[in-house]
Amino acid sequence: MDPKEIGVKIKQLRLENGLTQEELANRCELTKGFISQIERHLTSPSITTLIDILEVLGTTLGEFFSEDTEDVYVFTPADFYEKTDENLKHTIHWIVPNAQKYEMEPIIIDIEPGGTSFDDDPHAGEEFGYILEGEVVLRVGKKRVTVHQGETFYYMSNKPHGLENNSKKRAKILWVSTPPMF
Repeated sequence: MDPKEIGVKIKQLRLENGLTQEELANRCELTKGFISQIERHLTSPSITTLIDILEVLGTTLGEFFSEDTEDVYVFTPADFYEKTDENLKHTIHWIVPNAQKYEMEPIIIDIEPGGTSFDDDPHAGEEFGYILEGEVVLRVGKKRVTVHQGETFYYMSNKPHGLENNSKKRAKILWVSTPPMF
């Protein structure tokens, strides 16, 4: 990487993280002027300082200097991972690799007749689902609601929750959790 690119790349990461120079400087215990000088390639940070800056910006030295800078935005079935739970009669398809590092985690869950999702304990976050096929009973706390094909559900995850398929047909649900919980 050209040394001039370091400042440009730090600025880009700072803006992607929604930080001002002052906010970045405060989190790194540096001055706003020093961050400005780095971004304008008037000075270079030490390795230790660069590591601190990159940590605040959510990356590592390896990722920062990687020549493979293209983010992946599209995933194909070859990227998916699936796991079947025969006791609960469901299959989970993780459709975004390594979603744990993101703010939300989408899955597709197929629930066979008489099957259920896992029972999830209360946790911080929110859940969204879209019924692609069939119907399911959504359980949130003590409430139970039937959700049909083409309908959606959305709730805060602060009560026990889960899905069950009491019908005679397979149900297929696009389910998104934030933060990642699956």
